[in-house]
Amino acid sequence: MLKQYYHSLFEAGTDEAGRGCLAGPVTAAAITLPKNFTNDVLNDSKQLSEIKRILLKPVLEKEAVSFSVCHVFQDEIDEINILNASFLAMHRAIDKLQPQPDFIIVDGNRFKAYPNIDHECIIKGDGKYMSIAAASVLAKTYRDEYMAKIHEEFPMYNWKKNKGYPTKEHREAIKKYGITKYHRKSFRQLPEQLTLDI
Repeated sequence: MLKQYYHSLFEAGTDEAGRGCLAGPVTAAAITLPKNFTNDVLNDSKQLSEIKRILLKPVLEKEAVSFSVCHVFQDEIDEINILNASFLAMHRAIDKLQPQPDFIIVDGNRFKAYPNIDHECIIKGDGKYMSIAAASVLAKTYRDEYMAKIHEEFPMYNWKKNKGYPTKEHREAIKKYGITKYHRKSFRQLPEQLTLDI
């Protein structure tokens, strides 16, 4: 059973999905849960089946005091790099929380400080604390929905299944068809690619 980080402060958890992908956005969620919130299924999104994540999504949205999900798309990722894009997505998600939290807990070991709100980075926090786990589920489900939508436009890459991650199938499709407007041009799309042919 996951726990809350602080019992005395109004905390928000934040996490992102899609950092290691070749295509599509990096997506972050921020969420504040009520003090008495419990859920036996909730866990790090990577530990849950897709069905469990989909079933959890409306429960979290309904029970949350406040939540927000934000995409930072490939053009912006290429411009500012993936680490900064991840922080930006988390900041934009936190921006929309009402009321604003007293404290932020972040999955991972790095975060760009959010103005006027203290934070704590927690390695593997999505497997330890409810609000980070909830954020991880929302970020993952919203991003998966987006990738399934753009799959319809470019079905040959099978984003509905691989979600833009660098699977063998995805890389074979890039080799065959080239890249799309949804691919991150700053990422090495193929293992043997050393320079871009510009």
